[in-house]
Amino acid sequence: MVTLNIPLVQLQIVFLIFIRVISIIFVAPVFEARNIPILFKVGLAMTISFLLYPIIQLEPISFETSLIIFVIRLFREIALGVLIGFSIKFVFAGIQLAGQIAGFQMGFSIANVMDPLSSMQIPILAQINYLVAVLIFLALNAHHWFLKALVESFYLLPPFNFQFNSLIIKPVIGFAGDMFVIAIKVGGPVIAVMLLTSVALGLIAKTVPQIQILIVAMPLKIMIGLIFLCLSLPYIAAYLKILFFDCGKDIFLLLRLLS
Repeated sequence: MVTLNIPLVQLQIVFLIFIRVISIIFVAPVFEARNIPILFKVGLAMTISFLLYPIIQLEPISFETSLIIFVIRLFREIALGVLIGFSIKFVFAGIQLAGQIAGFQMGFSIANVMDPLSSMQIPILAQINYLVAVLIFLALNAHHWFLKALVESFYLLPPFNFQFNSLIIKPVIGFAGDMFVIAIKVGGPVIAVMLLTSVALGLIAKTVPQIQILIVAMPLKIMIGLIFLCLSLPYIAAYLKILFFDCGKDIFLLLRLLS
């Protein structure tokens, strides 16, 4: 008969690692998708927790006897995991916003698609940008930065050591502001071309009123937008490469700031 003799202290440490990991997985891009079963997310978080336990080698932690204090500390652990996950999610949100703005100018706003990740209707170009960004993210092994940041978080901020303070506000506002900067940089080529195309079509409509500009404008905008989107993909890929590596460094800086 096989018996498992696992000390309670080790189970407590694994539980604390699991709480931080599961809070990140439920917020991080790709894994936050609603079509991914919750059981799979929990199983993945538990597997990562058991793999991290011998690597991190945390000291035994004394648990509070007061239930209220214990719940508050667990909430802090969840908040730290959500903060790490959101730091990456803001980047992908900016990439989706770029596709949404460009698609609106191209005339794709009248046709949305169902996003299987969020179970919501989103613009077509936003979904294309998101999928391309995920592929580049995985191809560059940028998710390794994510795992390194997860391990580093336990060294800089051991369980129950995270405190809410004013230092959190500035990085979060910075991540939210960078989302709009990313949207302009990623969608800049298509947005600029669509603006010039709209001005050109407006001049044509004034000088040659016989042309049915509404009929001509929609397919012309879509064609020009797709052409410039394809031409800008190599430059977008190069920018995303720099962006993802900078995002990994920003997570480390955030953790050091909060420690």
